[in-house]
Amino acid sequence: MNAPLRKAGVVILVLFGLLFANLNWVQAYKADDYRTSDYNGRVQVAEYEVPRGVIEAGKQPLAQSKATDGALKYLRVYPEKELYAPVIGYKPVNIGEVGIERSENDFLSGASDKLLADRISAMFTGEQPGGGNVVLSLIPKAQEVAWKQLTKNKSGATKGSAVAIDPRTGAIQAMVSMPSFDPNPLASHDNKAATAAYNELDKDKDKPLLNRATSENYPPGSVMKVIMASLALKNGYQQDTAIPASASYTAPGAGKPIKNAAPSVCPEAQVTLKQALTESCNTGFARLGVKLGGDKVKQEAQEWGFEQDDLSIGNLKGGGLPVAASRMGEMQNPDGSTDQAALAQSSIGQNEVRMTSVLGAMMAATVANGGQQMRPHLVKQLLSADRRAIYNANPETLRTPISDDVASDLKDMMVSVVENGTGTQARIDGFEVGGKTGTAENGEGEDPHGWFIGFAFDDKGQPVSAVCVMMERVPAAHGSSEAARIGGLIMKAAAGGGGD
Repeated sequence: MNAPLRKAGVVILVLFGLLFANLNWVQAYKADDYRTSDYNGRVQVAEYEVPRGVIEAGKQPLAQSKATDGALKYLRVYPEKELYAPVIGYKPVNIGEVGIERSENDFLSGASDKLLADRISAMFTGEQPGGGNVVLSLIPKAQEVAWKQLTKNKSGATKGSAVAIDPRTGAIQAMVSMPSFDPNPLASHDNKAATAAYNELDKDKDKPLLNRATSENYPPGSVMKVIMASLALKNGYQQDTAIPASASYTAPGAGKPIKNAAPSVCPEAQVTLKQALTESCNTGFARLGVKLGGDKVKQEAQEWGFEQDDLSIGNLKGGGLPVAASRMGEMQNPDGSTDQAALAQSSIGQNEVRMTSVLGAMMAATVANGGQQMRPHLVKQLLSADRRAIYNANPETLRTPISDDVASDLKDMMVSVVENGTGTQARIDGFEVGGKTGTAENGEGEDPHGWFIGFAFDDKGQPVSAVCVMMERVPAAHGSSEAARIGGLIMKAAAGGGGD
């Protein structure tokens, strides 16, 4: 064999070797990636050969598959339309699913390893295995009340969110985002119609596809004072400790003074820590933050959950709806020293502070649960097609930012807010309610955001619900009080006491 032929033979052998190696790489290491890819239309279409599992809450189906006479045997249907859409998401034919439909896709489609025994059994019985069922922790009545009250609020807000959580377990009782959308057109077997429906929603300036409860963070305003009160209690302050207040306070280096919401709010030179929280005293907490220092303020916020980048809400074993990080922002001068003016503003939830509604509910739940912050979750159970339990949520502690003593003091102070201060609209007959309102400035010429976080204890002294209600751009005189009213009704519904 001459030299050119030998060289050609070597090249061909090398190419065959590379082809063989690539084939093994694809089959052995990349198979799952290609199988589950959003762009693999053939596999997604094949999923419609079997009924996809039901997503349900309180035995009420929220997403289910209906048999059809078409080429695709099953159509995904969402009977509650926009009510649960930001949580459940949707399952389109040829593009990627979102929400719980995505995070639990393998289980719902029947492809999960958790359902292997069912698939093996079906091989012997000849039955066609269906997908597994996902049971959510949402309480339908609480969800309905949250949606109705938020969308028909008395402040004229058109955007907002609400989250309710069981303080003892971390189970999400309600999660709504306004505006929402009907997922049914997005699941249509008519690809052109589904694409048109998606494009219309995607271009909507109000962003109805966005889950504002998990994906957006906003300046929390006076809700931040709960964390500041916690920091004070940890540093030797008591509920009756006098702190400097006054009608106006100009922090070192500040261009303009910090004032209270009204001249009647803590105009005294000093008020107690409890009174400062009850009346929502801006000057008192701004001074407190400057005195305690920026490092302590940022550290305290982190201990409550700020700066966490990896939180998701779904299955406690992993996956779910990603939650945007809440941020404290910068409070430093160019030379690295603390910017006292920025620190003062941050201490009352302004400057660059940003918080999600999820974290707001978790904060209230932490106080109600004696200082333990439970890991939030939405997936209560995973059931096989024949309703056999595969997974049950086992509550987990996420962090413990405060001691039981500090939690007890904060509870007393937040109850005072509802009984005697800015949160009176959250009162519920038959329950002990505590909370904190917040009115957050939102740029020059813009209406502020209205907040309420709170908790409810039943007549046996047990915490039954914690809530966060956030409404975007509402008149200052109405936003936080309306958020408090809605929050109280949501907690009442979550506790089984109605809510309309």
